[in-house]
Amino acid sequence: MNERIRQLAEQAGLSLSQKDYSYYWVESNEDIEKFAELIVKECAQAFEAEVDTWKEMDPYQGSIKRKGTQAIKQHFGVEE
Repeated sequence: MNERIRQLAEQAGLSLSQKDYSYYWVESNEDIEKFAELIVKECAQAFEAEVDTWKEMDPYQGSIKRKGTQAIKQHFGVEE
């Protein structure tokens, strides 16, 4: 399992299976919802970081970053 995904799963409150350490137990719908929200936020942050590298687009960089991040979060219904 990807290390960052494992960290997000633990942050969401999911617990590793005692039988097979490559699977997580989901205790509730809230746990899986929290996990999904963390993944979406991580994707939005990765997008922001990528746009920050676009130095040649400086006049539009901030607008692209705000709109792109907002679009990702809105698409999945994730708020800050």
